[in-house]
Amino acid sequence: MNNSVFSQRERNIIILLIVIVLGAILLYAMRGLYGALLGTSVMYTLFRPLNRFLIERWLWPKPLSAIIIIVLSLFIIILPFLGIGSMLVRKAIELQQDPTWINKIIETINSFAGDKLGKPDLLKEQLETSAAYFGGMLTTVVGGAANVFLGISVMYFVLFFAFTNYKAFEKSLTHYMPFDEEQVISFGTELKNVTYSNIIGQTFIAIIQGACLSLGFFIFGVSDPLFWGVICAILSFIPLLGPPLIFVPAVLILLSQGQTWQGIGLLLWGFGLVINIDNLLRLIIAKKIGDIHPLITVVGVIIGLPLFGIMGLVFGPLLLVYFLMAVKIYKANKRLSLKKEQLEDKL
Repeated sequence: MNNSVFSQRERNIIILLIVIVLGAILLYAMRGLYGALLGTSVMYTLFRPLNRFLIERWLWPKPLSAIIIIVLSLFIIILPFLGIGSMLVRKAIELQQDPTWINKIIETINSFAGDKLGKPDLLKEQLETSAAYFGGMLTTVVGGAANVFLGISVMYFVLFFAFTNYKAFEKSLTHYMPFDEEQVISFGTELKNVTYSNIIGQTFIAIIQGACLSLGFFIFGVSDPLFWGVICAILSFIPLLGPPLIFVPAVLILLSQGQTWQGIGLLLWGFGLVINIDNLLRLIIAKKIGDIHPLITVVGVIIGLPLFGIMGLVFGPLLLVYFLMAVKIYKANKRLSLKKEQLEDKL
């Protein structure tokens, strides 16, 4: 005999409230690990075919396959990112210790703008306008770098168990997803395509654009072409807008120094080659594995940088695409429900 003061319905409501409260507390406590979990999703999607191949075709032990993939990903993904980050930090420290050439460039461009455009404080005005925004952005990015090792550790910890128990992992995801089997397959395919497009496709575009701009800087006599090529590759994750942020100021510097043909040549090189390579490669990638609209990429980067630091260049657009995919499936479910209701009403 049940002597409880609560009915079964009331107990269910109380338990549900406890679950919601505890879940909210856990979500808040784990807020610093969202980037690591999203990174796990990306890495699992990228290396899932290789993991299945090593285990099912070559019959490797599951832990060995997971360890090999983790080591491989460290060399081809993580270490290059860390190397680029280290180079940027060293350059920032160098410029902070000796800002002479930055001040000289600012004075030269302001002098050129005053003589040719009648705006002697052109660069100063632009710097004052954007200083607050980019200062806050830089602080966020650098602050996010402090947690990079924790994020990488958590990501690989989760990834190891996901790879070693990949069937149970995928089955549990499918079980708890509020989709039917057809929608799960559709969601998985689209997830794979947008991940490949944004990670592999965009990284390939960034490397090509950075290399082309670095070559252009070398040809037209701009100093430190390798460094600026790397910066261009990073900014290339912002389609169309990124590379001009590098080569347009360089053109102004060349023109202000009296190197007219070099400045015009670099301007034509930037808009004629660097920008058009982006457009051409995006068309090829869109045909092969799908593409992400440039507007989604730009908005995703703006969203992602404050949330994930430098990795927001990648995670921000993906997060936005995942959200749009969920909305698309929700709308499809809603249409299906309406059709069922109309059919039931007719019967």
